[in-house]
Amino acid sequence: MDTLFPLPESSKPREEEACGSAKPRVQEANRSQIELRAVDLEALLSADHRARVVWAFVEGLDLSAWYASIRAVEGHAGRPPIDPKILLALWLYATLEGVGSARALARLCESHDAYRWLAGGVSVNYHTLAEFRVDHVQALDGLLTQSVAVLMAAGAVKLRRVAQDGMRVRASAGAASFRRKTTLEACLEAAEAQVKALREELEADTGATARRQRAAQERAVRERQARVAKALEQLPEVAAKKQAKEREQARASTTDPEARVMKMADGGFRPAFNAQLATDTESQVVVGVAVTNSGSDQGQMSPMVEQLEERYGRRAEAWLVDGGFAGLAEIERVSQAGSTVYAPVMEPRDPTRDRHEPRPGDSPEVAAWRQRMGTEEAKTIYKERAATSECVNAQSRNRGLQQFPVRGVSKGTAIVLWYALAHNVMRTAALLGLGAGIT
Repeated sequence: MDTLFPLPESSKPREEEACGSAKPRVQEANRSQIELRAVDLEALLSADHRARVVWAFVEGLDLSAWYASIRAVEGHAGRPPIDPKILLALWLYATLEGVGSARALARLCESHDAYRWLAGGVSVNYHTLAEFRVDHVQALDGLLTQSVAVLMAAGAVKLRRVAQDGMRVRASAGAASFRRKTTLEACLEAAEAQVKALREELEADTGATARRQRAAQERAVRERQARVAKALEQLPEVAAKKQAKEREQARASTTDPEARVMKMADGGFRPAFNAQLATDTESQVVVGVAVTNSGSDQGQMSPMVEQLEERYGRRAEAWLVDGGFAGLAEIERVSQAGSTVYAPVMEPRDPTRDRHEPRPGDSPEVAAWRQRMGTEEAKTIYKERAATSECVNAQSRNRGLQQFPVRGVSKGTAIVLWYALAHNVMRTAALLGLGAGIT
């Protein structure tokens, strides 16, 4: 039979030929090829994905104050900034996922579907993300008030009982950065001399590249000079808390002047800040936030009570704290403000004396507190503290609140506000029936 092309003798290769010395044919990787892919961002995430819950939460916020500060307006020149909603949603979702680095978040915006969906095709860089995270403390504080007020209006948060607890968060400073006054003065003098020398070099140098390098060096030295000067300013405050014979030994950090050495949960002593969270026990919504450099919880209760009254125009009916807050003056002050205090009564030195019996010299508020804590009703109510405050603190720890990536009380407050807002996102979804199936 004639054919157009010659055919092999057999249409089926013999077994020995298939297993012979012929080179196998495979699909090899070709990573130099260029591919054009069509991407539908909306289809990247399921309908019940957590990122969508975060976006819905952000869309429900009143951000008019944020938009009012934007100077790029229609009809005028200027590059438009990134929508604050995008940056808010990115940091809230990153906080929920335990991402605490601006550089890591910027990379995820290019490679992770959830972050790409939140960014919506807008390019973000780590500088913008890092600055946005800490530059809007007052605005973030306002968002916390606003989000809780919405839940109060819906009846989800009643402020009947509020539990407060503090946790020590590592500062961005090492123990070796703490210096005494004489050492700080010497460091400041050396820094001032170095700044002066670099400025003279910068003025004399004509090379653009070298000029930029020296400008960066001068900026770094100038920042160190400012930190050392701030450390010297903090020394009187540190010394005032020490005994008279130890005041000469007072030290402050040249890395983070506002940090203080505190006793941590593991019994060790490290530079840290004291992060205070107040939580509504019924809804487990964070309603108040504060960051201090006091290593003790003494004196932290009444300021938080006042903060909540200022935020929401009302005070909590009951206030639940552990023994570290239970100073007699604080109990008296909070009770006079209209909140019932639930805190454990210390064991007396005399084992024969009933600790719940009023003592001579007790004010009426303190005497009532002692007697109240001896009742079964008070003991039952007090159990809500551990189930609320310690749970919220543990969730914050699990999401990465172990050490501040920034320095100072103000920036530390911004970080804790992000954790509080992120926690409230999930509580809002659960309380308003939006939490089913969240991934």
